[in-house]
Amino acid sequence: MKRFFYAITFYYLYFMIRKVALFFLFIPFLVISQKANDAIIGDAKYLEDQVYVGVNYNFMLSKPIDVLQRNFSYGLQGGVIRDVPLNKKRTVALGIGLGYAVNSYYSNLISDNSNGAIVYAVPSSDSLYNRSKIETHSIELPIEFRWRNSSPTDYKFLRIYTGVKFGYNFSARSKLVADSGRTGFKNDDIQKLQYGLTLNMGYNTFNLHVYYSLSDFIKKDTFIDTGEKFEIKPIRIGLIFYIL
Repeated sequence: MKRFFYAITFYYLYFMIRKVALFFLFIPFLVISQKANDAIIGDAKYLEDQVYVGVNYNFMLSKPIDVLQRNFSYGLQGGVIRDVPLNKKRTVALGIGLGYAVNSYYSNLISDNSNGAIVYAVPSSDSLYNRSKIETHSIELPIEFRWRNSSPTDYKFLRIYTGVKFGYNFSARSKLVADSGRTGFKNDDIQKLQYGLTLNMGYNTFNLHVYYSLSDFIKKDTFIDTGEKFEIKPIRIGLIFYIL
């Protein structure tokens, strides 16, 4: 009789403990679910696209006839943007950001400053060098007018962002790789302040990025050895990805 009583008591306690354990196990999920529902119902102050990263190809427009692009002239960018909604639905906004970018321009143009002055020349043969590039590192300030058809619950939406971007080249270098070795120097001919028009548009993850420079890439009154004026207007085309 005692064994039967102990068995009944044991199984009763076992089921009670199991129910209590399951209850406490599911509490966190219930709280998370409730918070998510509250966020969906009451989140009228959501923000979009506050962090960005991108990769692009750099085209060199307005360059001298003898100057040709070589290799892959790439660019990388990343930064944060303050999203400021302008309407109640938060589909129209102003974006003001701060970012960093590195851009490389490969060409057949060789630069040299061995005599204290920077000289630009187009070699008679490509066999005289392997790679020649100008590389810039910049702090950027994008300002965007933003339109999107987003909502607090829709994370896949169409976006069209247009605006201007200001950049300050805090570092600019010319580099040459030849069979005889590598050379490089700080290039002071590159304009410090750069600015241009931007267009970022797409759906969900993949978005087209276009930057058209309105400023001169290199200082005025700069010439190459053929007597042509050295001018470059960069256009950057690539992809930009938004986070948060």
